[in-house]
Amino acid sequence: MSKEVEYGRERLRMVDTQIRARGVSDPAVLGAMAKVPRHLFVPEGMRGGAYADEPLPIGDGQTISQPYIVAYMTEALGLRGGERVLEIGTGSGYQTAVLAELAGEVYSVEIIESLSFRAQGVLRSLRYGNISFRVGDGSKGWPEAAPFDAIMVTAAAARVPEDLEGQLGLSGTMIVPVGTDLQELVRIRREKKGLTRDRLLAVRFVPLVGPH
Repeated sequence: MSKEVEYGRERLRMVDTQIRARGVSDPAVLGAMAKVPRHLFVPEGMRGGAYADEPLPIGDGQTISQPYIVAYMTEALGLRGGERVLEIGTGSGYQTAVLAELAGEVYSVEIIESLSFRAQGVLRSLRYGNISFRVGDGSKGWPEAAPFDAIMVTAAAARVPEDLEGQLGLSGTMIVPVGTDLQELVRIRREKKGLTRDRLLAVRFVPLVGPH
């Protein structure tokens, strides 16, 4: 059995046992998780555990989130296709790829230059043509490309950055981990009457780097 075939089987097993079995049911999200080769986004020496139910270090003090959290957060955005999505924290590029499978355009910001360049290389090798990249302070978002239909934040903010709230379009949804020692995943929606917030679940993310 070739290594790629083996990785493919591990990926399908991951979707069945870690994601679908825990309540993620959106067919598009499940399809993206079954397609994106997570092993290419982790350091080569860790690829044997790429499809395990755990986060993995990717260097520079950052991690790639466990597959279930990636799927859960993606489903919580409620993407239906064609959306403009802002991602804060490119990291390994894995979540970026999952978003690119579902959305029309993805704008991804990463403050650590070496991580951004590494992720860009992997994503371009996989021929994703609907992703724009920026190196900079993610808490400021990408104002000239706003408004966004969805915003995904993949690092924990002490409080929700006001700049990001301001870049969320009408009927848009933002998913953001909030807190320091204790963190929770928060879903923010912009409706005609204003912003609404839902608390989803307890999480553990690396801190959002930059003033916020």
